[in-house]
Amino acid sequence: MTIGDGVFTWLGLAALGAAVLPRVVAGRRPLSLPLIFLLCGIGVYLLPLPLPAVDPVDDRLLVEHATEICVIISLMGAGLALDRPVGLRRWAATWRLLGVTMPLTVVCTAGVAWWLLDWPPAAALLLAAVLAPTDPVLASEVQVGEPTEEEHDEDEVRFALTSEAGLNDGLAFPLTYAAVALAAAAGAGWSADWVGSWAVEDLVYKCVVGVLGGLLVGRLLGWLFFRARSKVLRLSHHREGFVALGATFLSYGVTELAGGYGFLAVFTTACAIRAAERAHGYHRVLHDFVEQVERLLTVGLLFLLGAFVALGGLAPLTWRGALVALAVLLVVRPLAGWVGLLGGRMEHRERWVVAGFGIRGIGSLYYLAYGLGQAEFPVPAQELWAVVTFTVLLSVVLHGVTAGPVIDRLDRLRDSAGTASGPEEERRREDGPFPGRPAA
Repeated sequence: MTIGDGVFTWLGLAALGAAVLPRVVAGRRPLSLPLIFLLCGIGVYLLPLPLPAVDPVDDRLLVEHATEICVIISLMGAGLALDRPVGLRRWAATWRLLGVTMPLTVVCTAGVAWWLLDWPPAAALLLAAVLAPTDPVLASEVQVGEPTEEEHDEDEVRFALTSEAGLNDGLAFPLTYAAVALAAAAGAGWSADWVGSWAVEDLVYKCVVGVLGGLLVGRLLGWLFFRARSKVLRLSHHREGFVALGATFLSYGVTELAGGYGFLAVFTTACAIRAAERAHGYHRVLHDFVEQVERLLTVGLLFLLGAFVALGGLAPLTWRGALVALAVLLVVRPLAGWVGLLGGRMEHRERWVVAGFGIRGIGSLYYLAYGLGQAEFPVPAQELWAVVTFTVLLSVVLHGVTAGPVIDRLDRLRDSAGTASGPEEERRREDGPFPGRPAA
């Protein structure tokens, strides 16, 4: 038996498991699909089997591209799932999480890494940038479900977490570039000349191009899918789900060629396709296909992450590094999320749920692999990987175990409150996000 034979065997088992396990573990806590495959990876690689070594430091480029593909496919799925049209008031919680919570998380995480780990500013900022975005891949239990025809069918918690994860993955790029520039400046004598070019190019230009590129591609595809005069070209008539992959890769590739952030473009493209014909059943076909591909990729990546842990990936982790991971998940994100949502229309318990479920996952692995490929940082790559991997492990366990029960309880409380309120609740829904004013 060769190593290749073993790989094919495990790939087959993983694909079958990805189809069966979601139904097996449904309603059974504390099990979750990500947690199961993470444990499978650990367990299998502890056995005396001829399996290939897994090392993200040596195989950095492979890890970067594998996680990149998984994230952009997940972003397309998240955008297609959102029923609510984009708007300042409709997406008020999202803008708060992006504009307040994310910067607070970055500043606090960098400060904790600098204080506890005694890391130089460039390495501390890289860790903060890597752990800043919430993950659209592992957050299925706290995200919205399939596309529907109802614009107001999404509860605020699921919508906020889904839209935040869809956008902040792209917004972590300027922070990563800032860490890369800071590392280069530190090696050249701490020059601050990079700040101006970073602000203009990495912060403003690439974000604008990402959004505009996504809108352009999304509107063109929306016309092609739903409004083309010829039935041959009107792809919604043929109901082929793999077209979602074409939309994902086209949007990402075109925007990256133009110098923009492809992550922002993919999510924007998905939202623009939804806006082209919001109630069409073809959205569900596209979403379901993307979801299946995303699940397969997630299973494989989590299995390999578990393999990395089994092979000693956490050996460089110190107790201070573990404390940083705990602080990010249990203190920094919850408090930053709470502050960001203050003054919004969420109830007290909903605000805490959104603040607490800042899931870290595949996106963090991508940004770390990408950042380490752009510059030399004054901290060993193995130590950076150990801290980030431990944070993702904690998130998979903590959020995987608690997401289902917490969201289920929130749904029950919301349903009972809605039943009790009767006509008053109906008036609140008609008023939209702000009582006394019509919905935007």
